[in-house]
Amino acid sequence: MKKVKVFVTLKESVLDPQGKAVEAALHQLGFSGVKDVRIGKYIEFVVADGADGERDIRAMCEKLLANTVIEDYRYEVEEVVSL
Repeated sequence: MKKVKVFVTLKESVLDPQGKAVEAALHQLGFSGVKDVRIGKYIEFVVADGADGERDIRAMCEKLLANTVIEDYRYEVEEVVSL
């Protein structure tokens, strides 16, 4: 089995109002050195060994997990070691 970690973020050219709100809140809390806050999504799941790996993961990301018009994604795959 493999554990897949997917990271989805808005493309750089897309305004991130949630990131701006968090940045403003951090400044109000005294963290004035923080800038360019961007908010994203983290998705984690396990796939069976028989799955078609990379192709299936890309298809999942592009069809459901990320809106590729406004979001970028990247993923990491690691082997699950059972004890």
